[in-house]
Amino acid sequence: MGTATVSFICSYFLGLAIDNAYQFIAVAIVILVDGLFGILAGIKREGFKTFKAISILRTLAIWWVILGAILAIEKGFTGTGWLSETIIGTFMVFQIISTLKNASMAGYIKAELVNIILDKIDNHKGIRNGKQDK
Repeated sequence: MGTATVSFICSYFLGLAIDNAYQFIAVAIVILVDGLFGILAGIKREGFKTFKAISILRTLAIWWVILGAILAIEKGFTGTGWLSETIIGTFMVFQIISTLKNASMAGYIKAELVNIILDKIDNHKGIRNGKQDK
């Protein structure tokens, strides 16, 4: 590939990232907060593991690439504006649930509170502690 082609692709994705900076920042914040609580929980359980800590950066890079691809599809094809909301929105929900779990395992949130939150999210399965709403 020529220098001009690489420059064009890089400038295209730079513009895409600048135009959608809040989405990239939101993904970064959610992943980094989850990773921070995951590291703290891991230190409590098994000590600090460098590989697990570095995997946070790998996860961030992968989700930024996925977000960039989704935003490029949205920009290139009319009627696909729902993609980032559907795919990245779902990812964010699961990542925030993981953050709550990691914060609980690190001792910053009580496990009972996490169970209450999870029961409210998925209340059709019943309550975790055996009590049912009447």
